[in-house]
Amino acid sequence: MIVFSLAMISLAVFIIIRKQKIIEAAFQDFLFEPNEVNEEILCQVSSKAYWVFIHRIGSVLRSYQSKLNDQVIELTDYENYIEGWVHEIKKPLSLMTLVLDNRSDEMSDLVRQRMLHIRDQMLGDVGRILYFARLRATHKDYIFESINLLAFCKQTMEEHQTLLDESGFQIQFIGEEMEILSDRKGLAFILEQIIFNSTKYVEQNQENLILRFETVYDKVSGQIILHISDNGPGVSEEDLPFIFDKGFTGGRGTYTRQATGMGLFLVSKMAYDLAIQLDAKSELGSGLIISLIFPNVKQ
Repeated sequence: MIVFSLAMISLAVFIIIRKQKIIEAAFQDFLFEPNEVNEEILCQVSSKAYWVFIHRIGSVLRSYQSKLNDQVIELTDYENYIEGWVHEIKKPLSLMTLVLDNRSDEMSDLVRQRMLHIRDQMLGDVGRILYFARLRATHKDYIFESINLLAFCKQTMEEHQTLLDESGFQIQFIGEEMEILSDRKGLAFILEQIIFNSTKYVEQNQENLILRFETVYDKVSGQIILHISDNGPGVSEEDLPFIFDKGFTGGRGTYTRQATGMGLFLVSKMAYDLAIQLDAKSELGSGLIISLIFPNVKQ
């Protein structure tokens, strides 16, 4: 009798556990795909007292799923439109470049310089949109290779000389040439956005503007650091911790008061992808220093 009782209890426990697992599996399928088929399967393995609640939950989940699908379609259409617009706007920009190259003798040096400045600003805005889309992509085509850091900075500055001339910045390069491992396009984008921030938000009629690139080797960590500094208006102490946040414009300082909050945000996202640490130091009225700390990559 004892053996029989233990056997019956074990059988009952086994049946209860097995039924519980069947209910859990059906409920999990229902949550992942709350269609009417999975809803009916869950009802069949559940107590009749829960059917009303299961039908109600299924109806609500399907409603939310339908709205979510509509929003995904709208977002996809919007992204496709923006990307299409970016590629279309490149055509008049290319034509503008062609005219500036072939008809420069028909305009004064000042007009040509201003036109080149506006063109470069527009190219920068278009580049930000493209890199924003690139950062959201699932697969990213980064190519890591050895880069001579100071030479790369000089090359990037030459490509934006009109922007620097218009803003009145003098460029300085300090330190020894050092070799890093990074993606050229991504690193160029980071440098460009920092340059745009330095040149865009300077005070009017400010003289002796300097943009400095300095390489430093940290013997303790074995990391290479690039300090990019200017002597512009700077950022207030309360705004400084948030300058890399999306959409942050701050309350004081020329940098944050006129900014859209996207340039340095994209810098932080790209730096994260390239394993570059960012550090910022500034005081209101004393300029801004942004440091790029490159990873210590062993051969």
